[in-house]
Amino acid sequence: MKKFALIGASGYIAPRHLRAIKDTGNDLVVAMDINDSVGIMDSHFPNAEFFTEFEDFTAFVEDQEMQGNKLDYIAICSPNYLHAPHMKYALKNGIDVICEKPLVLESSDMDVLKGYEEKYGAKVNSILQLRLHPSIIALKEKVAAASADHIFDVDLTYMTSRGKWYMKSWKGFDHKSGGVATNIGVHFYDMLHFVFGELQHNEVHYRDEKTASGYLQYERARVRWFLSIDANNLPENAVHGEKTTYRSITIGDEELEFSGGFTDLHTQSYQNILAGNGFGVDENRVAIETVENIRVMPIAEAGDKAHPLLHKVL
Repeated sequence: MKKFALIGASGYIAPRHLRAIKDTGNDLVVAMDINDSVGIMDSHFPNAEFFTEFEDFTAFVEDQEMQGNKLDYIAICSPNYLHAPHMKYALKNGIDVICEKPLVLESSDMDVLKGYEEKYGAKVNSILQLRLHPSIIALKEKVAAASADHIFDVDLTYMTSRGKWYMKSWKGFDHKSGGVATNIGVHFYDMLHFVFGELQHNEVHYRDEKTASGYLQYERARVRWFLSIDANNLPENAVHGEKTTYRSITIGDEELEFSGGFTDLHTQSYQNILAGNGFGVDENRVAIETVENIRVMPIAEAGDKAHPLLHKVL
């Protein structure tokens, strides 16, 4: 049984990590979050310690090591801008990391993390669950089986409505979240790289605080993409639930169906990490560089590369 800590226990994604720790037969020793609305912990680990101050959390972790109870993993679900410092703390204490996406906001941080891994002998593991999705794996196999000179035409559309709270939270500030393309899109860019190979060209056609659109050229695909948290952009056939959402990936004339199981791959991710087969820093590099450039590059004229929904925001 491995001993875990969790940073960011009140966040949206934390329940999937709590469930994964439980489902893999391991123990949550301590959790931390500046917010104390963490009653979800009672469903999984009612005896875990909990702190709202990072200093109290780190003191507890270090006291535990002094008593011979060193942690094996720290799972990190904190706001995006805190991922790098929280990972550095874990690595510096020789504790392996399981970090949510985006791994970091700046590509230079990945080189720093590699240095920490080498110096302190601990490892960064990341959650890239789309790489484990059966539909994505099948698509990757289809692309590999196609003739080497065939370039696929792909439209990626993802819209998920967010209320007024979003822009007032850390997610609404680019320097904390990385902007909308990073916050809701980084795993899609990783998936595109995973399936279609190296990124060759990147341009942005529209970018504001709620919506972004552009074009990506990979070895095996031409991709028009559109991401938005603005409910005004949602089509009539959007899915109504906790959040009204529309998700579509078309490859040529075929739509990729991957809604089922989209949110339930954290336990499999944990199983792979515990078996020594997790995704490390290097697997994140292309996606992080992609969103980093999307955030700052000049807006280009779309021309015939425009996503079909671009007209909605122009």
